[in-house]
Amino acid sequence: MIIDCHAHLVPPSLLEAIRSQAASFPSIRLIEDGASLGFSFAGGKPTRPVSKLLSDLPGRLQWMDTQKVDRQVVAGWLDMFAYEVPADEGARWSRLINTHLAQAAQDQPRFVPLATVPLQNGKLAAEVLREAHKAGFKGAMIGTQPKGKSGVLDDADLVPFWEAANELGSVIFIHPVFESGDDRVHDYGMANAVGRITDTLIAMSRLIYSGAVTRYANAKIVAGIGGAALPYVVGRLRRNYSLDKEKLGDPDAALAALYYDTIVQDPRTLRFLADVVGAERIMMGSDMPFPIGDLAPLKIVAETSFSDTERSAINGGLAARLFGL
Repeated sequence: MIIDCHAHLVPPSLLEAIRSQAASFPSIRLIEDGASLGFSFAGGKPTRPVSKLLSDLPGRLQWMDTQKVDRQVVAGWLDMFAYEVPADEGARWSRLINTHLAQAAQDQPRFVPLATVPLQNGKLAAEVLREAHKAGFKGAMIGTQPKGKSGVLDDADLVPFWEAANELGSVIFIHPVFESGDDRVHDYGMANAVGRITDTLIAMSRLIYSGAVTRYANAKIVAGIGGAALPYVVGRLRRNYSLDKEKLGDPDAALAALYYDTIVQDPRTLRFLADVVGAERIMMGSDMPFPIGDLAPLKIVAETSFSDTERSAINGGLAARLFGL
């Protein structure tokens, strides 16, 4: 079974529900863009509109057939997670997204859904995560910056969420958000090429040094986009740890406990990732439908020096185990 572990989906029924229930979300302004929607959360900068490809279910299934992908793990779209709105409203918003992701997966069993949680409040995030597991989800995709720009995943307020994820054995996929937090990347297409990397690297490094990765070892934490730059900077992370071991989490132990996708766009880089963290921690992913992703995701696995056993695990074996497929 070939499994794409990293993709995004906005079911058409979700867009319809958002329009019909707009009055229930006073902090979320809908921005009509042709046949699609953009959003402004709590008066903030408008997001990009939901692209047609995010909601094109027949096109998605055709792509999967062409790429010989049997199952696809689908989460919502990070631009829509609404971490900036009041917590109760954010919880209602997350539940609405989860309802429609669950329905899409029920209608099309090739989809494996990841929930959304209101990460602006740790207790509510834990509550929604528990509800999602009861509804059949295996975990959640979360953004790197809870509570909006400059939020951190090691925030003490999020302890209830991490405790719930640990108790439930959740797959927690960590993904960069709309704004990287660095205005220097807003030229030359660098928000995608570089900003997503630095955003993920900073968020993951904080989780590592806070000790959260090893403390919540029963949660299956996935560091998206090939772990960002973590494998490349592990020496510096280790050196920094050696200078203050009493206060910092061990980066080598953390990297050995994390999981990773293949979205690095270079076989040499993928081989290096495997050399650092172990091929058994890596899952094939596409970031479908975004062009910065890898829209022929089996190719890089085929072109990288792996054994047949490693390649089988990367292309679906590990994902099948983590998601109970």
